[in-house]
Amino acid sequence: MLSILIITKNAAAHITDCLSTVTFADEIIVLDAGSTDNTRELCGPFTTQIFTSSDWPGFGRQKNRALSCAHGDWILSIDADERITPALREEIQQAIQQNTYTAFRLPRLSRYCGRWIKHSGWQPDYVIRLFRRNCGRFSDDLVHEQVQISQGQIGTLTNPLLHYSFNSLEEVLEKVNHYSSASAQMLHAKGHTSSLTKAILHGLWAFLRTYLIRRGFLDGREGFLLAVSNAEGTYYRYLKLMYLQEHAQSQQ
Repeated sequence: MLSILIITKNAAAHITDCLSTVTFADEIIVLDAGSTDNTRELCGPFTTQIFTSSDWPGFGRQKNRALSCAHGDWILSIDADERITPALREEIQQAIQQNTYTAFRLPRLSRYCGRWIKHSGWQPDYVIRLFRRNCGRFSDDLVHEQVQISQGQIGTLTNPLLHYSFNSLEEVLEKVNHYSSASAQMLHAKGHTSSLTKAILHGLWAFLRTYLIRRGFLDGREGFLLAVSNAEGTYYRYLKLMYLQEHAQSQQ
């Protein structure tokens, strides 16, 4: 039995296209974090297992909440802005019939402002999304959570998971702000420190790594834009960390 896990919040622009690609599953679990649009209503034709959380504990813990609602032997976790292609669907169905692996990595192909990104550190982008329910759970990270496998071997699928990550610059700026704040909080909780100099150097390195080392220049105009947004996100992450530590020190 295969269970699909999807966490949502104001995902009306994506959720129908997402759910239409996972109807092959035995059950679909949707955990909504208080959407103010019609996300929940759009999920209705695809599943009756729609749950709501009254708070937001971060991506990792929210996905573990969804995991606790699942009944399948196998779990497939996807985001509302991701799609399962017919080829990947067949590969997933074949994979869960064997007993060699307890989890599988999926190669993810992401779209940035209208362009599929083939370099810039975004491809190949392997993510563990398919796993046996009794062998995996999500890390408790606020953002960039990962599936942690407790036992067994991890296989690798070949057909890509499509990720419609950023449709516009407005989405880029919104996520840069949100993710840099959450990442700064995570670093602060782990005892990391920062300064203006560190913020500038980390941001510069993020641009050089994305655009030159990871050959973002081969992704054309969008490769440059992606390198800049990576640099901005990194710069603001460490700048926000600097202010968090200064605030903490002022409270001592």
